[in-house]
Amino acid sequence: MGKRRFSELEVTLIVMLTLMFVTSITLIVLFVTRGPEVSEDEGFVPQCPNIPLAERVDCFPDAGASKQRCEQRGCCWAPLDERNAPWCFFSTNHGYTVESVEQMDPYVMKAHLKRMASPSLFGADIQELSFHAEMQSNNRLRFKISDANKQRFEVPHEHVSSLNSHPSSPISNTLEITHKPFGLTVRRKENKKVLFNTTMAPLVFADQYLQLSAKLPSHNIYGLGEHVHKQYRHDTNWKTWPIFTRDAFPNGGTHNLYGHYPFFLCLEDVSGKSFGVFLMNSNAMEVILQPAPAVTYRTIGGVLDFYILFGDTPEQVVQEFLELIGRPVIPPYWSLGFQLSRWDYGSLNEVKKTVERNRAVGLPYDIQYTDIDYMEDKKDFTYDKVKFRELPQFADYLHEKGQRYILILDPAVATNKRVGDAPYESYDRGTEKNAWVTESDGKTPLLGEVWPGETVFPDYTSQNCIDWWVDEYERFYREIKHDALWIDMNEVANFKKGSNKGCADNNLNYPPYTPKILDEVMYSKTLCMDAKQAWGNHYDVHSLYGYSMVLASEKALQRVFAGNRSLMLTRSSFPGVGKYSGHWLGDNAANWNDIKWAIPGMLEFGLFGVPYIGADICGFFDDTSEELCRRWMQVGAFYPFSRNHNAQGYKPQDPAVFGPDSALVESSKHYLMIRYTLLPYLYTLFYKAHTAGETVVRPVMHEFYSDSSTWGVDRQFLWGKHLLITPVLDPGVEKVWAYIPDAVWYDYETMERVTDRGQHVELYLPADKLGLHIRGGAILPTQSPNVTTTYSRHNPMGLMVALDDNNQAAGELFWDDGDSRETVKTGNYIHYKFTVVDGVLTMQVTHDGYRDPDNLKFEEIIVLGLSRPPTNVSVTHVTNGNSTTMVPDTNIQYDAVKKVMSLSGLSLTFGDTYLVEWELEVEEIPRINCHPEEHADEAKCKARGCIWEPSNIEDVPWCFYPKDYGYTVAAYNETNSGMTIDITRNKKYRSSGRLESPDIDTLRVEIRYHSSDMLQFKIWDPTTDRYEVPVPLSVPAAPETNEKRRLYNVRVTNNPFGIQVVRKSTGTKIWDSSLPGFTFSDMFIQVSTRLSSEFVFGFGETEHPTYKHSLNYHTWGMFAKDQPPGYKMNCYGVHPFYMGLETTADAHGVLLLNSNAMDVTFQPTPALTYRTVGGILDFYMVLGPTPEMVVQEYTALIGRPVLPAYWSLGFQLCRYGYANDQEISDLYRDMREAGIPYDVQYADIDYMDRQLDFVLDPEFAGLPALVDRMRTEGMRFIFILDPAISGNETLSYPAFDRGQAADVFIKWPKDISDEIVWGKVWPDYPNVTVNESLDWDSQVELYRAYTAFPDFFRTATAKWWKQEIKDFYETCMKFDGIWIDMNEPASFVHGTVGGKCLGNPLLENPPYMPPLESKHLGLNHKTLCMNSEQILSDGKKVRHYDVHSLYGWSHTKPTYDALRDVTGKRGIVVTRSTYPSSGIWAGHWLGDNAASWDQLYKSIIGMMEFSLFGIPYTGADICGFFNNAEYEMCLRWMQLGAFYPYSRNHNGKGNPRQDPVSWNTTFSEASRDVLNIRYTLLPYLYTLMFEAHTKGSTVVRPLLHEFVNDRNTWEVYKQFLWGPALLITPVLDQGARHVDGYVPDARWYDFHTARDIGVHGQIIRMSAPLDHINLHIRGGYILPWQKPENNTFYSRKNPLGLIVALSDSGTAQGSLFWDDGEGIDTVQREQYLLTSFAAESSTLSNQVVHNGLAAADRLILGVVKVWGAGSVEITEVTLTDVTGTVHPLTSQHNLDTQELLIDATAKSVRVDQPFSITWRTTV
Repeated sequence: MGKRRFSELEVTLIVMLTLMFVTSITLIVLFVTRGPEVSEDEGFVPQCPNIPLAERVDCFPDAGASKQRCEQRGCCWAPLDERNAPWCFFSTNHGYTVESVEQMDPYVMKAHLKRMASPSLFGADIQELSFHAEMQSNNRLRFKISDANKQRFEVPHEHVSSLNSHPSSPISNTLEITHKPFGLTVRRKENKKVLFNTTMAPLVFADQYLQLSAKLPSHNIYGLGEHVHKQYRHDTNWKTWPIFTRDAFPNGGTHNLYGHYPFFLCLEDVSGKSFGVFLMNSNAMEVILQPAPAVTYRTIGGVLDFYILFGDTPEQVVQEFLELIGRPVIPPYWSLGFQLSRWDYGSLNEVKKTVERNRAVGLPYDIQYTDIDYMEDKKDFTYDKVKFRELPQFADYLHEKGQRYILILDPAVATNKRVGDAPYESYDRGTEKNAWVTESDGKTPLLGEVWPGETVFPDYTSQNCIDWWVDEYERFYREIKHDALWIDMNEVANFKKGSNKGCADNNLNYPPYTPKILDEVMYSKTLCMDAKQAWGNHYDVHSLYGYSMVLASEKALQRVFAGNRSLMLTRSSFPGVGKYSGHWLGDNAANWNDIKWAIPGMLEFGLFGVPYIGADICGFFDDTSEELCRRWMQVGAFYPFSRNHNAQGYKPQDPAVFGPDSALVESSKHYLMIRYTLLPYLYTLFYKAHTAGETVVRPVMHEFYSDSSTWGVDRQFLWGKHLLITPVLDPGVEKVWAYIPDAVWYDYETMERVTDRGQHVELYLPADKLGLHIRGGAILPTQSPNVTTTYSRHNPMGLMVALDDNNQAAGELFWDDGDSRETVKTGNYIHYKFTVVDGVLTMQVTHDGYRDPDNLKFEEIIVLGLSRPPTNVSVTHVTNGNSTTMVPDTNIQYDAVKKVMSLSGLSLTFGDTYLVEWELEVEEIPRINCHPEEHADEAKCKARGCIWEPSNIEDVPWCFYPKDYGYTVAAYNETNSGMTIDITRNKKYRSSGRLESPDIDTLRVEIRYHSSDMLQFKIWDPTTDRYEVPVPLSVPAAPETNEKRRLYNVRVTNNPFGIQVVRKSTGTKIWDSSLPGFTFSDMFIQVSTRLSSEFVFGFGETEHPTYKHSLNYHTWGMFAKDQPPGYKMNCYGVHPFYMGLETTADAHGVLLLNSNAMDVTFQPTPALTYRTVGGILDFYMVLGPTPEMVVQEYTALIGRPVLPAYWSLGFQLCRYGYANDQEISDLYRDMREAGIPYDVQYADIDYMDRQLDFVLDPEFAGLPALVDRMRTEGMRFIFILDPAISGNETLSYPAFDRGQAADVFIKWPKDISDEIVWGKVWPDYPNVTVNESLDWDSQVELYRAYTAFPDFFRTATAKWWKQEIKDFYETCMKFDGIWIDMNEPASFVHGTVGGKCLGNPLLENPPYMPPLESKHLGLNHKTLCMNSEQILSDGKKVRHYDVHSLYGWSHTKPTYDALRDVTGKRGIVVTRSTYPSSGIWAGHWLGDNAASWDQLYKSIIGMMEFSLFGIPYTGADICGFFNNAEYEMCLRWMQLGAFYPYSRNHNGKGNPRQDPVSWNTTFSEASRDVLNIRYTLLPYLYTLMFEAHTKGSTVVRPLLHEFVNDRNTWEVYKQFLWGPALLITPVLDQGARHVDGYVPDARWYDFHTARDIGVHGQIIRMSAPLDHINLHIRGGYILPWQKPENNTFYSRKNPLGLIVALSDSGTAQGSLFWDDGEGIDTVQREQYLLTSFAAESSTLSNQVVHNGLAAADRLILGVVKVWGAGSVEITEVTLTDVTGTVHPLTSQHNLDTQELLIDATAKSVRVDQPFSITWRTTV
């Protein structure tokens, strides 16, 4: 057979198949062998973590991610419906392990790392790494990760490399490492807070790809550059910022720009604590910010060399960073003047025209530039001898008028010849020197193209090049004189891509991974990466090009200018450049965006250590508009580097070109004159930057970090601490929404004090205005301005003093010749420190090393905020032997409207020390009232030695004390624990005017420093045993003797004697009793003090119309009385305690421990006067400093509040007027049928037979059985007891008989009578029928029995009382709590039966009668005679006059003890009369209120006051006690009352029922619904009660306690909080169907809908239909809850749910306290559960803090509600229990409301064991 021949078609097919086969094999080989996806471990299985989306770290940062390619990298693939977050993310088995750790030194840690077997991302992974960490100082940690076996490129930083370590803290306090996989955790050593945690993702370290991620503690991230950041605070929502120096336009994109700054600052929280992170790496990189919050670094070379810098404030972090990289240079003084420039003036003649026209309009203007157009063909070191022929003389031309000249040089040097084919000698000499960057061969100069055409590029890292550059510059300076150097295009810029030859294909020019730099080509607009420089490959040193040029140029400037400072300005920069140079923000454009973005840019370069910074004013590119240029000239006047500069081909934009009379010229001159006036201040700021590393242009956040409203402020900025600049940055705008931080501020231009602080305001800034404010507390040095600094430096100096809240101020001045180098180092300067304290300005020279040749003088001093005119001003010349002269009146001006004093013509020698002191006119107020009684007249006034002077100001006293009225210091002894002082009365004046109350001439004062936050000052008569309050207080066993630990300083004034308490942290005087009028007589004591502000809260008990007191001469009496609430009427309790809120938002509290009848008067000074009719003065002060801490410290002193029984937090019903027990039974039935939650039923006095304690009325014979039945169904019963015991019984009445036998009743003093002091209260005579139609007095006389009042101070009385209660419990009726009433004590007769009080009549009507209700009837009105005798437990006899207001206090503890002993349970006592420390044993209701709308909001005020007083279990009678309740009012009151801690509906006899089932079904249902909410949240309320019991925290909490830095909360009293997290906004007005409520600055969720309301820090209108109360949960908190039932007995059995309300950062925390609900002392016996919940990163965890819970009381976990769970569907939820078992849970995720419901009930997970729940989003 012959061979078979293939057809042509077959041959073709065979060839094609062969080609396809070969191609396939090739592709397979390529696929298998391609670097990035080679598996080092073919069996590698990625371990994919269950982590929140926000914590994913991208494993596929390059293009082309897919499931297959992701998994080939050993990573995890989970696609999403959004592209920002990574779909491919790292597994947990990538990275390195720690093979060994070495720590030979406590400050140094070393480790050897080995790569874990895993696929590679980009190949060439380094297998072994060296880790080196060291604490270089107390505030600086360095850690470096590098190749263990091979040297890699590291930045040769000229400053950092010279630093020495000074460790002081062991590294273990700050750094810990995780071994597998390797990670590190950086903590703040003081509080162990985690700041930088790299364990979230693996370390990647390949030859050309290094990656490290770290979780951060907050989203407050600032820095990273250079880019255009449209806002100063970074957006952490998956933002990528490339860093690699680049000649690019700053047009708002996210691309890389001129500088290279891998540094950021993170503000941790409102404490101000901050840290900075600096990566010392110059390779191309990108930094990714993500919502965790976290940061990821990806760099393509070098090493990972990190510095972590710790600070207590943001400013301190900057100082630490600048200590590391080099502090900034002080620029020459003249460089702070205004500057003009443009690219391409065209000729020197045009430059001179520009100069002349701006001179002609009188524009302040120091510097003129020329750009590259001055050069011959744009060649360095040449000038155009045609167009710029006279350039060699130009500097002289400018100098003649005091101006300076700056010219530009670019790095690129032309290779072609000069005009006329002349040699270009600069190029030739550079070639000879081998000064150029070379190609990869290291020999051939790399050629590119820039402005002059073909160019070479100097290698400034080469010493040959540096020598050449210095020489060329020196040669050029000899030809063209100039004053400073501007260097540009040094990124380095190249108009060719890489070189004229292109770039070779290698992994330097085309690395395995290219960061997201502009164009994403490494050599775009620059040099090939494989080019060679002395420091290394251009790949490594590219971003150091500008830095190295700066170092070389600095040497050139030193050569040329020698001892003169000169100036350098560079476009490209790297950390450390600020040590030598300034920077401008590049080639911006004339648009409104760029004027805005310049502010974040300047603020960032302040962080980067380049404070000499500014943007091209009016824009570089494009034609500007007049409005834009005018607004830009206004703000640009406050750029540290203030230069107007524009580009070739655009219209001129120097100010004068707009016309000599234009608004732009006038506005520019105005603000430049202000700039020049303030140049001494600005220059001093640069001195502070140079010596301490402080910022010059400063973010508002740096000064007011505790105010979260400042964290994002970037449309305003500060000069230093003290000058706030608020520009207009939008077109057509005259009103700017600006933030005024919380301080005193003065308008710079009007000098008037601004009333707003700590809030946003609308500033009116018309076309010619910019917002400019001086901060109170500033002293700004000034100088009369002129058109140049050369001239202005000859002018007189001045000071502008802006007084703060405490009338203090401080400042400083640095001054030298303005031009010489190293004046700080050589000491050739003057430094002043200025202070104002107590009306004395000290001008202290602290360094005197320079004499100004102009013999400068301080001529003018302006003082802002001086409250009154000066009477005289003196100047003491300290340097000249303390000689003092008076300033002539003609040189003193005072503006009474603006409160400004101007002193002129002072001629104070500059360089000398002076004191300038002013005395102010005696102010008309404070006048301390010398005749507070009525009917004052001149004769009565002068008889008291006082001044009579009528006033036309309403309520101002006409009779007031002379300024030295009072006591003077006679003897003084101070120790480290306090002071003892003897004072004597100033007998220059007559007696205090009350003859029956003789003055006490000699007093003893003792001041005790009890603790760091508490002190006591006590004033008494050392010769007489005067009454002192027998209430025990808890003071520390030992005083605080370390002055440094105390928050306060105490001063004593001599004449008149006074005590001043000063808060050390702010200088605020929080007590100052050095006011006239201090009086101490037998029955009248008075003392006045200035207050720290007008914000005063507290004093009681009386009805106040607002929570914050009005200081407009209001007087409030305090004396316990049976008096229903009413305006200016003293009510049931006495609480002489107030909280003061200082203007700095600090708070303090003051208690006067005095129980006599008293009053307090407020006046607008602000000041406060106490008056009391007996005892002594015994003050205790606590210093907070927060409002909540004030209450905690106060309750630590007086005693922590009682923990009420759980059931007592349920709803309660009572009325006075139940006819019989059947009415109660019917009510109970109806409430149960209506399904209304209800725990407690009361019986008022109508259950008693004839209102006799312990005797049951026949009409209530069935009550005991009813109570027993109710209690078996989970209900509780409380009965009432009054103290008064009937003494008129015809049959045996054991309560009286046993009491009389035990001698427990109050009697007269034995020297008068041994009889009981009889009164009359509720008990009726036996065998009478009461005719209730008679008037009240007739009923009392005819029917009321004589009653005796137990003296509860006596031990025998407590024993008797307990026995009576026990007998009633055991023989008559069971109960669970006791309500004690009428214990002021109340009596229906005045003093005693018959009205005749025995003994001293002055006790009933003392010489001074406080303004009490019915004061004309005496102190005994409606109570006992004041001469009644009581006996303390120690046997001491006291007058009722002294202890009257303690009766209810003394009644409470025996009742509390009896209840616990008799029932064996905790129960609850509710008392009407209270005194400080009553809360230890009882709760309180706000008394016999009335059914009226105003009582709703007044009840909120009352509850908030009792929160201050340490009685959190409080509430008002819901729907009112007196009068008929109206339907709508009662329904709204039920809604409000559902959030009273003590929630009881109670009304009075004779009024219709008002309980929830007495109205209609709609009312019942609305009541049921709102009470179900209460019962749902009872676990949260109970936990708050526990915190009050153990920490003294408030339960009902004013908004200001949580948001004290928000002044809008300081006067909110129609809303309140439960603890920190539940905001209640009730309807308080008739007919209202909406309510305007304030929403503080936090995330808030609507309780009813679970939605984030999306509003922070503003008043909003809330819908409020009749069945609705607005409730909001604060983000960041976790609230425990239970399903409600008809009472707590059943609700407590339900599973525990949680509301997890996530904050803006996705976190939340909370706690739960749980016990058996009624056991005695369960906290003290540790029979409770305390557990802490935390939510973070989509995981909820439960941490058990304490578990002593009995098995019967355990709870299981129920439904968890996560609010703010996001809009990406959550599809998987798991619970990990205490054993580690993972349980899947069912969940529902509402994507609309973002509520996630997780039901864990079926898993029976115990709450008293740890667990965690994690939720995930998957596809």
